[in-house]
Amino acid sequence: MPNEPKSKVLIVDDEPMNVELLQAYLGSEYVSVSASNGKEALTKVNEEKPDIVLLDIMMPEMDGYEVCKLIKAAEVTKFLPIVMVTALSNREDRIKGVEAGADDFLIKPVDKVELTARIRSLLRIKHLHNSLQQEKDKLQMQNRVRSVLTRIIPTLFKTVPLEQKNMIIHQITHMVVESMLENLIDEDLKTKNNPLGEVCCLLMNQLGGSFEFTPAPEDKASFYLKGTKCPWGAQEAQLNPILCNLTRGAFARLAERIGDEMDIEVLSTMGNGDEECIFKLSKQG
Repeated sequence: MPNEPKSKVLIVDDEPMNVELLQAYLGSEYVSVSASNGKEALTKVNEEKPDIVLLDIMMPEMDGYEVCKLIKAAEVTKFLPIVMVTALSNREDRIKGVEAGADDFLIKPVDKVELTARIRSLLRIKHLHNSLQQEKDKLQMQNRVRSVLTRIIPTLFKTVPLEQKNMIIHQITHMVVESMLENLIDEDLKTKNNPLGEVCCLLMNQLGGSFEFTPAPEDKASFYLKGTKCPWGAQEAQLNPILCNLTRGAFARLAERIGDEMDIEVLSTMGNGDEECIFKLSKQG
């Protein structure tokens, strides 16, 4: 895809000519950074966050085996692909590299076609792993939130006086929204035409819903949030309409955090048996 960011390759070699050759082979397809020794390589891994490492074995002070072991031992970099680039080709050296955690090997002098093929292959595996991990984290978060909202809250409300329910709804909404804000609100959103609409939809969709916003044709200061999939579960929301109040409260809390003063009108909700949820948000004043 044309707008997809280029993958970053860290080249580690104490010979500048080797670094220049690999950079020439990578061309403009990748962003390349380099390190001339093991210590610098570990620093660059943490600072540059490369997508893959091309690692020379024979280096002074700290060889490639030790660098590889340290990268693979760290929790945040244990799945970072490492290709050992070496003039060593005997069986024992390869076994030592495998034991250190290397994902692949290239023998010097490096063939350009083989180099790019190995990199593409390892990056595909890395991207697949990242996607699976993100999906796993998303599902775990959804399950935790739904467990609290659909099981604990209804039971709790049976014993809570009516005047305390609104306070509890407000507190729960605050906790749900605050737990998501770090991942949802960033500088990129602030440059978009409707950052509040973007954030509201992101929150609902991150929770498992399917929401989108559209400008209100009749009023430039308003927009609609429409959901075709309930983040709490349509059946759960029908059994416990309080969950729909949480959605409205989440929108209000997000507006407050972004700095917008909004009136929120609930036009329809799946919790009331409607086909979709529709909320209209209008700027006050």
